[in-house]
Amino acid sequence: MRASVDRRELAEKVEAIAAPIVRALHLDLVGVECSGQGSRTVLRVFIDKPGGVTLGDCEQVHLSLGHALDVEDPIPHAYTLEVSSPGLDRPLRRPEDFRRNLGKRINVKLTQPRQGQWRLMGQVQEVGESGLTLACGPAERAELIRLAWNEIAEARLEIEF
Repeated sequence: MRASVDRRELAEKVEAIAAPIVRALHLDLVGVECSGQGSRTVLRVFIDKPGGVTLGDCEQVHLSLGHALDVEDPIPHAYTLEVSSPGLDRPLRRPEDFRRNLGKRINVKLTQPRQGQWRLMGQVQEVGESGLTLACGPAERAELIRLAWNEIAEARLEIEF
């Protein structure tokens, strides 16, 4: 259990260091994950921007963040730093993740069923302090459903082909 706490604390420290660097490069910091232990520690930093990130964006963040981590030294041993896009099937966790996806279809797993349903699929219409509004169903007769943040167990973009 202590290892997971340490990884969470490390991810928070790295996120605090990464946030101003990513912002200065006009990118969004989607999240930081930490896995492994000791010299097998892997830091994964996920960035995004409207239209998607490029390899050059990832390289810039990697170089700048790598230098900052060398200076701040939050990790007392060797580690691997990875910088990438969160991918198409990325989880949506924070209000800003949902704001970035206004107008897009998402799949939501609920913490409790609504009318016997554990999942909802709809278009993100509005994102506020207390939750979000989804338009579920066909556009011409979509039902607006308001969800509080604590009703959402998991949410992901719906990949449309």
